[in-house]
Amino acid sequence: MSNKVKIINDPVYGFLRFPEPEVVAVINHRWLQRLRNIRQMGMAHLVYPGAMHTRLHHSIGACHLMGKALDELRLKSIPIDKEEYTAARLAALLHDIGHGPFSHSLEYVLVNVPHEVISKLLIEKMDAEMGGMLTPALQIFEREYPKPFLHQLVSSQLDIDRMDYLNRDSFFTGVSEGVIGYDRILNMLTVNNNQLVVEEKGLQSVEKFIIARRLMYWQVYLHKTVIGAERLLINIITRAKELINDGISVFATPSFNYFLTKNLSPDDFINNPEHLEAYCNMDDTDILASIKEWQKHSDSVLSTLSKMLFLRKLYKIFFVKEDVEALLLEKTMELQHKYGVEPRLLKYYAFSGVAKNNTYNIENEMIKIEMKNGAVKNITELEDTLVNQTVARSVQKNYICYTQF
Repeated sequence: MSNKVKIINDPVYGFLRFPEPEVVAVINHRWLQRLRNIRQMGMAHLVYPGAMHTRLHHSIGACHLMGKALDELRLKSIPIDKEEYTAARLAALLHDIGHGPFSHSLEYVLVNVPHEVISKLLIEKMDAEMGGMLTPALQIFEREYPKPFLHQLVSSQLDIDRMDYLNRDSFFTGVSEGVIGYDRILNMLTVNNNQLVVEEKGLQSVEKFIIARRLMYWQVYLHKTVIGAERLLINIITRAKELINDGISVFATPSFNYFLTKNLSPDDFINNPEHLEAYCNMDDTDILASIKEWQKHSDSVLSTLSKMLFLRKLYKIFFVKEDVEALLLEKTMELQHKYGVEPRLLKYYAFSGVAKNNTYNIENEMIKIEMKNGAVKNITELEDTLVNQTVARSVQKNYICYTQF
């Protein structure tokens, strides 16, 4: 490990310093560098052309915010030694290392394993490579470290992960509704009974954070065209797998083909390190290179869907409040009679789905507010908060997608 300080010029926060040799070693590791080729926002660039930033951008930003949060807690006399400081920064840096191609867009499509499980396996393997250097970071990541507030900074309903992606995604999409006062929130953090809490005077900043997240979901992450693009990508890969299972040859890069021809479970990854290595050899470029070739495939479904993606002729999609089945039947009948689509293939050209936005989950560990008198309350226990009035309610919308030939 080098003692040289690493400085990175980040478009969101400016110049970031990484003085810890452990952090620099992890940044330079091949598995973290792989995140350069995995888009943070999946298919959102087809709606917001600037959304081309990567998981590496986000991971480095989360590590930076973790440092700022820990600095603030230290100023408030919260005991955090040098080793814990570094371990928490490493946990933040590594929290998304298990993401696969196109991030959440293809989760459970290529492998039926949550990215958190793969992240844990990768950290464990890196820890073995690095002689146990990542053990405290892994404990924080897994909520096994004796100071729970360190894990809460990595993963909770008010964590540095969400703070960074809201700011970063807002910056690269140009959607100002996602801008949050992250610096104000970080300054208001403290620890009470080993739990992460927010000082009462920071309540409005936390509410703004929750509202911004809600707005970003409906305006960006669950934008109807983004949903349509992601469903198109999923259907392309589903069709490719179907053809392979039927014995039909489908070109794919070796890393991509490895998972097109297998149906792996979490136990498979745990018991066979080869799967993990193959997974880390795959990124967005494997998917795009393969789909580019599939435009010329003899199967009309695979070639049509692949051309739709590359030419940005996406599914027509609209949200509906009622009569979903009736409207879907109308569209499938039109496709069948007007364009001669075979009944067994209609699922690729017309289908329905549900978009869900649960911005603040009252069933999970809640954001805690430390009152001026020292009492700690869940944010939903406070009167006249927007969380109680609107934000805590889960919202879902039905949608229909169909192809326009």
